[in-house]
Amino acid sequence: MTTQRIGFLIWPSTKALTLALAEEVLRVAQKVHPDVVYELQFLHAEPLAEGAWRLPGEAWNGKLEGFQKLFLMADEPPQAVGAALGSALKQLVRAGCVVGGLSAGVYPLAQLGLLDGYRAAVHWRWQDDFAERFPKVIATSHLFDWDRDRLTACGGLSVLDLLLAVLARDHGAELAGAVSEELVVERIREGGERQRIPLQNRLGSSHPKLTQAVLLMEANIEEPLTTDEIAQHVCVSRRQLERIFKQYLNRVPSQYYLELRLNKARQMLMQTSKSIIQIGLSCGFSSGPHFSSAYRNFFGATPREDRNQRRSSSPFELSSVPAERG
Repeated sequence: MTTQRIGFLIWPSTKALTLALAEEVLRVAQKVHPDVVYELQFLHAEPLAEGAWRLPGEAWNGKLEGFQKLFLMADEPPQAVGAALGSALKQLVRAGCVVGGLSAGVYPLAQLGLLDGYRAAVHWRWQDDFAERFPKVIATSHLFDWDRDRLTACGGLSVLDLLLAVLARDHGAELAGAVSEELVVERIREGGERQRIPLQNRLGSSHPKLTQAVLLMEANIEEPLTTDEIAQHVCVSRRQLERIFKQYLNRVPSQYYLELRLNKARQMLMQTSKSIIQIGLSCGFSSGPHFSSAYRNFFGATPREDRNQRRSSSPFELSSVPAERG
């Protein structure tokens, strides 16, 4: 019987659910299999504000030693990692520790260069920002990735999926199955499965022509198709396509398509340093004024106003999106 030391390095943004999912899998594994012994340690990467509600654990004391696995946990991208903590993490990796990033815990690993050349599962919300800031990392839209000695999970319930995969590899599929049964998990998901829920669930409809049409729109953001072209691709008449959209989404195809492109543009505005003109063009708008006008009509503010407002209200946006000139 061998005790395995597993650490959790927690940033202040970490949600209780994220930590509870990871911890519970390991606790249940020990309960259902007496030969599985984990020593869990919870460390806070940064001091908390006075009076702030805190997760279990103790303040990091300047050392990271003796862990077989260490998971970095955050649910919003942290600021830059301090020099002392960064040095301790790199030293731990050199000593052979397997490190993982759960949810936004991938950011500190990437900031330190510890994910360069590795696959990393990044939550769809942050993929544009992450890809721009860390081009040496192979960011994926998987639920989780296990690439050599790096473990990453995109967040939410994927944390549970990754820890079940850890149990399966370390102790066998039978134990992972027993733990999932104890937790009433419907099925053990594979890491390579996609993050986004099936399109028909998002739309609240299983109409096959509607699903095909929206998938076409999502695949053609930069050079939008006309309604006639979409109807031709999905083998219905334009009138029939408009009727399907009106029935299930209460809008015509062109309106839905425009909203799709504007929401993509807003995501890029908040997550990347690309210019407003570049973003407009990449989302299918023929000119800056056209993009600005459509954006203002939909969101109630111009792209520049929206970006500046978000930048001033969020320290993360301020650090990741430099001010534009002109």
